[in-house]
Amino acid sequence: MSSTNKPIGGYMYILECANDSYYVGSTRNLGKRVSAHQNGLGSNYTKKHLPVRLIYFETFDKIGKAFNREKQIQRWTNEKKTSLIRGDISALKELATCKNETSHKNVSFSSAQETNSSAQEINDTVQEINSTVTSAPLSDRKGGFI
Repeated sequence: MSSTNKPIGGYMYILECANDSYYVGSTRNLGKRVSAHQNGLGSNYTKKHLPVRLIYFETFDKIGKAFNREKQIQRWTNEKKTSLIRGDISALKELATCKNETSHKNVSFSSAQETNSSAQEINDTVQEINSTVTSAPLSDRKGGFI
C-alpha cells in the first residue's frame, strides 16, 4: 500500500429497501454488513423490508467518522438523501439552504453580520473535510455488490 492510500476504517452506506425506503448505516466491513442485511440479520427494519439493495456508500479513515456521517444523514429528508445518492450537488445545496425567516441570511442586525464571517469559516472547514471523503454511487458501477 502506498503512503497516499489511507486504509479504510469505516463506511457509511445507504440501502434501498423493498418498500422504496432508505436505510442508513455504518460499518467496518461493507460486504459482510450488506450480506447480513440481505439475510435478515442486519437490523429489524431491513428484516421487515427485504430485499435490500446497496445504492450508495462513503469511505472514511475511522469508523467514528462514518458513524457521525450516518447520524447526520439519518436526519435528512428522503428528497435530500435521493439528491446525495444521485450525486446532484446543486439540489443537495438547495435542500440544505435554511429557509427559516430567522435564518442569518434574512436578518440584518449587526451581531448577525459578525456571526456571518465565522459561519463562513465553519462552512469552509466543513467543505474542506467533506472534500476528503471518497464517495461512489453504486448505480454507476458494473456488477452489483462489492
